[in-house]
Amino acid sequence: MGIKKSQLELASNIGRLLRDHFGKGPESIFVTISRPYITVYLRHFLTPMEQALINEKHELTVEETRDKLMLGLAPEMMELIKNVSGLKIEEFYYDWTLANASGIFVGICADDDFRADYSYPESIKVDMEISNVSKIAEKAPNQIYSHQLNPRTLIVIRKGILVEIEKMLIELGFEEQLTIAKRKLEKGLLFQRKELFEEYLDVQIDDIFVNWDFTLDKSTIVFILNPNK
Repeated sequence: MGIKKSQLELASNIGRLLRDHFGKGPESIFVTISRPYITVYLRHFLTPMEQALINEKHELTVEETRDKLMLGLAPEMMELIKNVSGLKIEEFYYDWTLANASGIFVGICADDDFRADYSYPESIKVDMEISNVSKIAEKAPNQIYSHQLNPRTLIVIRKGILVEIEKMLIELGFEEQLTIAKRKLEKGLLFQRKELFEEYLDVQIDDIFVNWDFTLDKSTIVFILNPNK
């Protein structure tokens, strides 16, 4: 099956899967397969109940509920991706921007035999600014690199960012609370620098997503880009 056909089939199947679990699916889903990455960008994804909670300033409840649903949904989605694309996902990340009713899924597969050139202008400046954000939020990453998968999707990988107090919180079972706190902190810092990233990339940025795999001490950041005409 060709990549475009796989992307369309995944978008359709993921929409059905989300409707089954959330009671409502996104209005639009954009799937990008760029080995070893698969990104799934969701737009207009908010149930009436979630909207009601947000209107009453209960965003935290929505985030906690979604995170719990994703514990069971993530393995099912990884299996779906494998069945459609043939790619085995070894790492899976997700994030939401409730204010935009948007979301992202990121799958990373082991593909050591495949190498692609995802370089882009000013990548060093972007990586340095991401490192500066990490320094404020926790510490500078041990390793950082970024790939522009297509004109609308930029992914940043950070490794080795957890500090000792975060590791202890994870060990004590506060992973969910740490995720929510880091999501709010880091996304706030990234959005504060949105205009700077737009200058480096010569684009408008529609959305920014971030998530972590605490076991691997690894993080993904995804910028959804809107290229300047």
